Amino acid sequence: MDHYDSPQTNDYMQPEEDWDRDLLLDPAWEKQQRKTFTAWCNSHLRKAGTQIENIEEDFRDGLKLMLLLEVISGERLAKPERGKMRVHKISNVNKALDFIASKGVKLVSIGAEEIVDGNVKMTLGMIWTIILRFAIQDISVEETSAKEGLLLWCQRKTAPYKNVNIQNFHISWKDGLGFCALIHRHRPELIDYGKLRKDDPLTNLNTAFDVAEKYLDIPKMLDAEDIVGTARPDEKAIMTYVSSFYHAFSGAQKAETAANRICKVLAVNQENEQLMEDYEKLASDLLEWIRRTIPWLENRVPENTMHAMQQKLEDFRDYRRLHKPPKVQEKCQLEINFNTLQTKLRLSNRPAFMPSEGRMVSDINNAWGCLEQAEKGYEEWLLNEIRRLERLDHLAEKFRQKASIHEAWTDGKEAMLRQKDYETATLSEIKALLKKHEAFESDLAAHQDRVEQIAAIAQELNELDYYDSPSVNARCQKICDQWDNLGALTQKRREALERTEKLLETIDQLYLEYAKRAAPFNNWMEGAMEDLQDTFIVHTIEEIQVRQLVPRRDQALTEEHARQQHNERLRKQFAAQANVIGPWIQTKMEEIGRISIEMHGTLEDQLSHLRQYEKSIVNYKPKIDQLEGDHQLIQEALIFDNKHTNYTMEHIRVGWEQLLTTIARTINEVENQILTRDAKGISQEQMNEFRASFNHFDRGEAEFARIMSIVDPNRLGVVTFQAFIDFMSRETADTDTADQVMASFKILAGDKNYITVDELRRELPPDQAEYCIARMAPYAGPDSVPGALDYMSFSTALYGESDL
Repeated sequence: MDHYDSPQTNDYMQPEEDWDRDLLLDPAWEKQQRKTFTAWCNSHLRKAGTQIENIEEDFRDGLKLMLLLEVISGERLAKPERGKMRVHKISNVNKALDFIASKGVKLVSIGAEEIVDGNVKMTLGMIWTIILRFAIQDISVEETSAKEGLLLWCQRKTAPYKNVNIQNFHISWKDGLGFCALIHRHRPELIDYGKLRKDDPLTNLNTAFDVAEKYLDIPKMLDAEDIVGTARPDEKAIMTYVSSFYHAFSGAQKAETAANRICKVLAVNQENEQLMEDYEKLASDLLEWIRRTIPWLENRVPENTMHAMQQKLEDFRDYRRLHKPPKVQEKCQLEINFNTLQTKLRLSNRPAFMPSEGRMVSDINNAWGCLEQAEKGYEEWLLNEIRRLERLDHLAEKFRQKASIHEAWTDGKEAMLRQKDYETATLSEIKALLKKHEAFESDLAAHQDRVEQIAAIAQELNELDYYDSPSVNARCQKICDQWDNLGALTQKRREALERTEKLLETIDQLYLEYAKRAAPFNNWMEGAMEDLQDTFIVHTIEEIQVRQLVPRRDQALTEEHARQQHNERLRKQFAAQANVIGPWIQTKMEEIGRISIEMHGTLEDQLSHLRQYEKSIVNYKPKIDQLEGDHQLIQEALIFDNKHTNYTMEHIRVGWEQLLTTIARTINEVENQILTRDAKGISQEQMNEFRASFNHFDRGEAEFARIMSIVDPNRLGVVTFQAFIDFMSRETADTDTADQVMASFKILAGDKNYITVDELRRELPPDQAEYCIARMAPYAGPDSVPGALDYMSFSTALYGESDL
């Protein structure tokens, strides 16, 4: 109810010229006024926890009359007399009448004695005067007020409805359609207006009165039968009833406005909370992925075979092509979400968002830096390991070949050296055996180099951590032990033959000479065969020296020559694309830099241009994928260098990721500038001026340090245009404040210092009502009731440092 703090005079409130006392003698009108005025008084007295039953009797002592005036005015009257004597009652009624007069109302022929005596006509006249002053006088519609304002309001609200023509406050309301139209206009869900009939006034009136009582908190002030059964319903009763509809819907309008403000504020908070939750989850998931991935990249335990290491390389390739790119996008989106959230918080007067410890953007960047460092070392290690295994496979094969040749040569040699054939031989046979033995010794000496080569290869395999070193070492040791044994047996047999030679003078010199000369040739042949069977490893076509020694060697060289030619084609194929894509990426990065500085047109035009630019960049992705395919072929062919280009696949990948991230950030900056512009009312001309000032920002100014502390609070050394706009505009956006939200809650709470669960659920949408209920603290004031909630601390928390 409106409060009136100062007396006012109004020509409308002149002595009751229309108060025809004789009309009150009409029983029908008096009945209608009794019922209407009683219901009207009780609609206010119930706020003080009381009511009246008989209008002329219950106001006689003046106590409830004074209470009624206090409730409807919101002011305190003089202290009432509590005595039971007539003089006390007259004093109380006079205090009430004096208060009415203080509000600019001239009372005519209404005295305290008549009220105390229970004069029905005077009492009804006094109540009508109160209704006029406090319920009707201040109604104002299109420069009309009081009765005329109320009538105009009714006409405006019912104008769209057929069969409704409000011209007065008596017969225009007899069919009930006027009441139904008022309700339907404001609360269409309460009445199915299309089913109402003009020829059924009782149904129409009862429908309107029942709905108003049940849903609009308007007590039933008249009976439908009284209105229908009267040729001309009482104007004052109808006007009083209709004014209750006006105030109900006016209050509902205020409540609706308050609820809309609260919903708007809560929607902003809920959206911000969702953005905070999304940021926290995305940051947590990204950090967890980094935490899991770094140990995998830092694992330097080598595999034993080339196949296993190539599988590791394939896994790493999948990581770079399939698993990491989405995470790059998530990291970029995380930064965009963070910047957008901070912009929205700043524009809605909320405190800046502080992520959980360890989840700041800087924390994400640090973790990402560790990931890329581990990634760089991992790829380098993989390639070195593959080179090592390639070398090991070559050495192991060479070891096996030389060992096999040596073992084939030594086969049967020990048995031969242990023979005692010289005991029964003739001198010529002894000399032949001796010559033969000398030839064997020459052959043995010639094989010494092979044994040393075998030992050297075994040593190198050990130094390179060859996985099968134990078997290599065992075989090498066996060869060395056998070699030592052959040397000892050779020396022993020589001594035996020389002793026998002294006993036998004649020997077949020619045979020995033949044997002596044949031995070097046999050794040379075996060495030549060994060399031709040796394996080889090359990486470039220049390393091949074609030696057509034997058909087998020629075939191997021919195959290697073809392989190197194929590798060279792969190098040139990769280089041809890389030498185009690399400069293209660099050019696009430079163009984005220029676009962000030299933006022209409206922000919407810039945003549209940037999105088209982003689309053209994304459409280039198939060329990156094609290059990845060529790179995979190069890695599978074990090609580790490429003289035809300075670009590696890693260069292209990093450049591509930076390009996508840069265009996304630039678009987000423009989106945030649009948010700021709309919130702060910055014109396009001002934006252009800000852009020009930003592009020519002078770092040498004396106030540079002070300005930087404002535009770069995190000391990142980077100033965004968004921060520069905030610094330059410095105008507070037209946003809600905590006080405004509190005032809105106060309206919904009916001016109470607390609000109840039922009130929240009645006035707000379900999700926002439950949002408030879950977060509001219990109200602890002296006027608290069970279940009361503290909307004041809740409103303050919406704009303060809190978890809301």
